[in-house]
Amino acid sequence: MMYFIIVSCCFSFSQNKQLLYGFSEIPQSLLLNPGGKITNDFYFGIPLLSHIHSNVGITGSTVYDIFANDGIDFNTKLQHAVYGMNSKDFFSANQQLEIFSGGFSFGSSYEKNQYLSFGVYQELDFIAYFPKDLAVLALEGNQNNINRPFKTSDINVTAEAISVFHVGYNKKVNNKLTFGVRGKIYSSIANINSTKNKGHFTTTNGQNNFYNHIFNLDLEARTSGLTSLTNDESDSGSVVKDLTKRVFLGGNLGLGFDVGVTRQLDEQWSMDVSLLDIGFIRHKKDIENYKIEGNYIYEGVDPIFTDTANGQTAEDYWNAIEEDFEDIFEIDTTTAKYTTWRPIKFNASLNYAFGEKKYKDCNCTRPEKSYLNSTGLQLFAMSRPKQAQLALTAYYYRRLFNGLQVKATYTIDSYSAYNVGLGMSARLGGVNFYIMTDNFLQLKNIYNAQSVSLQLGFNYIFNKNEN
Repeated sequence: MMYFIIVSCCFSFSQNKQLLYGFSEIPQSLLLNPGGKITNDFYFGIPLLSHIHSNVGITGSTVYDIFANDGIDFNTKLQHAVYGMNSKDFFSANQQLEIFSGGFSFGSSYEKNQYLSFGVYQELDFIAYFPKDLAVLALEGNQNNINRPFKTSDINVTAEAISVFHVGYNKKVNNKLTFGVRGKIYSSIANINSTKNKGHFTTTNGQNNFYNHIFNLDLEARTSGLTSLTNDESDSGSVVKDLTKRVFLGGNLGLGFDVGVTRQLDEQWSMDVSLLDIGFIRHKKDIENYKIEGNYIYEGVDPIFTDTANGQTAEDYWNAIEEDFEDIFEIDTTTAKYTTWRPIKFNASLNYAFGEKKYKDCNCTRPEKSYLNSTGLQLFAMSRPKQAQLALTAYYYRRLFNGLQVKATYTIDSYSAYNVGLGMSARLGGVNFYIMTDNFLQLKNIYNAQSVSLQLGFNYIFNKNEN
């Protein structure tokens, strides 16, 4: 249990992409708002390199808090870490890899005000809440916690690997309004979820032995896509073949959509809103579910070998205990179909543009005003099993020249209140490269960072006429 706690504290991820959101020079920003502004005529992403995203973070104690060489005893630091967290602290993971993508504008010959984008990406999503009661039980044991119920409902975890096929439509209705929608087909590669657990474990003084162990349990774990990968007949070749098939619509399928809108309030003020991943996956194939339900009593371990006269060994003794637990806890295994809902994500921002761009050869402005700078606030929210994950970001954007733009962010989220991020998009000819990193100030000691992220990618872009 302690090993699980420490490892879980080391690795977690988040889905907020505040640096990419609203960065219109990067085509992948349409994945965060299908109704966003578009600055290119058409593009295609370099396969497997157009968007790579990874973010690491934790709510609660960091790796440094536990393993720092600061002269404090390890057990003391571990106790502080466990007691300092609660059951709403979580470890989450999100990773994305774009397999291919593209987009092009269309419409009348004089105004191409519509845009079609498409692509396929692979995504890993994981969240596990900190099992506070069970961690305290593992740390303290039950001898000093007689009659205290330890909640098994703290067990709350879900993990899923999927591929997403998507097509998006964007239309600039007029100079003030742009809207967009994106349809998605999900193909689940593998899924594990255990989010509706109930019950508790209590130790009481016993009559026939030192202690009684009372289990009141209602636990369930549902899985799809795992049994066929882990059976004895699977080899590496068949596993790779099966996984490849699932990526390309051979897994458990689902449907979803994104929607977004951008509104120009006046020449300098604008706002936008998007909802992402409103959808579900229906799990029908390769299902294996596990359930334990009921009240169980175990009178505990007898510290004296009860049959030494007949040659009972320690191994025999513990094997007998193992058999007792197998008899007591009956695991019901089923293949019932089930449905999972994608974590819905909400984005909204209010933006102010300033620093009007001028012609190089005269002191005048362009007919359609263009600005070099913008600043604003962005709100992010995502549905999660226990409570929504929230983030508020203030940002500053600067167009240095036509081929180089930068963005800086300051984010307050579940991980920390001082997350500073930096992002850059550069274009040389038609080749676009972007790179973004979060929590920039904490990179000097990554083990003490609450969250660190990296996004990068390469695209080939044909831009509209530059303003």
